[in-house]
Amino acid sequence: MTEALFLKPVFQEKIWGGNKLHTVFGFDLPSDRIGENWVISAHPHGASTIENGKFKGERLDDLWKNHPELFGSNCESVFPLLTKILDAKDDLSIQVHPNDAYAKEHEGELGKTECWYIIDAEIGAEIIYNHYARTKQELMEMIRTDNWSELLRRVPVKKGDFFYVPSGTIHAIGKGTLVLETQQSSDTTYRVYDYDRTDGNGRKRQLHKKQSVDVTTVPGLTPKLEIKTDNYGDSSIVTYLSNRFFNVYEWNIKGALKMVKKDAPFVLVTVVEGSGELVIEETVYPLQMGTSCILPVGIEDWLVKGNLKIIASEPGYH
Repeated sequence: MTEALFLKPVFQEKIWGGNKLHTVFGFDLPSDRIGENWVISAHPHGASTIENGKFKGERLDDLWKNHPELFGSNCESVFPLLTKILDAKDDLSIQVHPNDAYAKEHEGELGKTECWYIIDAEIGAEIIYNHYARTKQELMEMIRTDNWSELLRRVPVKKGDFFYVPSGTIHAIGKGTLVLETQQSSDTTYRVYDYDRTDGNGRKRQLHKKQSVDVTTVPGLTPKLEIKTDNYGDSSIVTYLSNRFFNVYEWNIKGALKMVKKDAPFVLVTVVEGSGELVIEETVYPLQMGTSCILPVGIEDWLVKGNLKIIASEPGYH
């Protein structure tokens, strides 16, 4: 029987991080400034480790390379997706990510298109989402003169919101938000502005103004989402996105829901609320907040039981 692949996460300390990954999710953190939890990752800057079964102890990047049968016949050269949970105790830098072509030429990796599910948000929390510059020249001038109030578009956020952030979109997650991020497997970030703050050694973080102007989409585009909800008794499946990068879903389980894999060879799963069980044939796996796993090739259907909310994703190349 094919097993679900449960994963040990990788924690990333950040200048803007906090400790909600412990207080909310119960993770044992190495410090109280953990900004990112890479819960499903095969990226060389932080690869997850398999925690169960036949492949226990193996890194996901090695599994992708050595056991392609688990992931389907259309495997790309690198594992295509990366799932994170972010705790923004403070504001993230104003930033932008390149597309595949620019990232391949300048960074040697994938571009970074991403999306955010807001797990929780404090009252008054907001994000930076896009900009108001009409031309590249205007964008450069606003950045040069630190005219952030006129350049940046601020958007209030609340628990349950969803945002699609294509490459080329100027953005920043604001303080007081807890976010599940689904993205291409890339760690390339170009900082436009970082509030002149310094790290523990009194140094400012590097900015990438030229690269930022190079890759920013001007004028800014706000994609229109076609969110669809399918109800199954008291449970539901919300489809947030379906494109060439990824398909992203929210599974709301109240009781039990039998699910069947569709076209994608494998599915990424992270519990963001509640608890329950994942049942595959005769095997029962406990699920709690923060649990992440991959349902590889060979698992065609499964049952989810309990009272919980899951963000699931699939590669979009099928």
